[in-house]
Amino acid sequence: MGIGVAVGGLTGFGISYLTQRFDLPLVEQSLTLVSAYGTYIITEDLGGSGVIGVVTTGLILGNFGSRIGMNPRTRVIVTEFWEFLAFFVNSIVFLLIGDQVRFASLGDNLQVTAITVGTMIVIRALTIFVLGGLSNRLVNQISIPDQTVLWWGGLRGAVSIALALSVPTNLPDRETLIAIVFGAVLFTLLVQGLTIQPLLKGLQLLGEQPARQRYLEVFARQSALNRVLEHLSQVEQRQGIDPEFCRYQETLIRGKLEFLELEIDKLQDEYPDLQDFIMEQLRQELLSVEANTYAEFVRNGRLNRELSSFFQEVIDNR
Repeated sequence: MGIGVAVGGLTGFGISYLTQRFDLPLVEQSLTLVSAYGTYIITEDLGGSGVIGVVTTGLILGNFGSRIGMNPRTRVIVTEFWEFLAFFVNSIVFLLIGDQVRFASLGDNLQVTAITVGTMIVIRALTIFVLGGLSNRLVNQISIPDQTVLWWGGLRGAVSIALALSVPTNLPDRETLIAIVFGAVLFTLLVQGLTIQPLLKGLQLLGEQPARQRYLEVFARQSALNRVLEHLSQVEQRQGIDPEFCRYQETLIRGKLEFLELEIDKLQDEYPDLQDFIMEQLRQELLSVEANTYAEFVRNGRLNRELSSFFQEVIDNR
């Protein structure tokens, strides 16, 4: 583990400072790919954990390197590239599952799979609740309902299956190992994954989430209709447009906007705490407007780096 952290740290910080020297999005994107692959190979050759090395490199590049060495446009390009790569690799892994796993083998190892799943659940429960209790005594308070969700939400996926498929083919029990891992993953996806929402409802952790989602939908509809009104006022004088038709459409839109305003007022009356969420949304909008303006200046070449957020400093100092 120490070798992985050391190699990953050196690679991550090295690439981070290297990307400060130039502004070439495709080159910087390629460096992130090469650094991940190179870190894994080097760490494995040194006898360490390649996975730990790659994770360390990714953490540094994502949280440090992207801030000091990449402009906003490059960050978007790199993020979208890795999102596509993650989707692609996940797809490949599950295609390999279809090729490697035999349903007969799943049935033959059903008892061992059940023991494996039960052991995973028990060990995760011990880990979550013991460490949660320790955290409550020393640092932060994590409620029992929150700990319960952390325990039951321990899904397994592509990483577990990829590790199982990477086992050498000359291992006698390779087929059994793959079947057990796939069975455990299947349980977490179909049982734990599909029951997490009822669990959240039962523990009353959703809170005002439905009201917040409804507010966002109403606000989005309100914003869209206001833009339609603005556009309608611009095209009203266009040649060939019937003014009566425009006035009729404007009346319909204004009526809908009044209905949406009443719905927002109703939501605020039923959920008084929703006001805090609305103010937080406004703060995020202001931050977004400021950040997009800096990014536009960088894209136009009028700035050589993105400025720190003034509005965020105001919020932090309140």
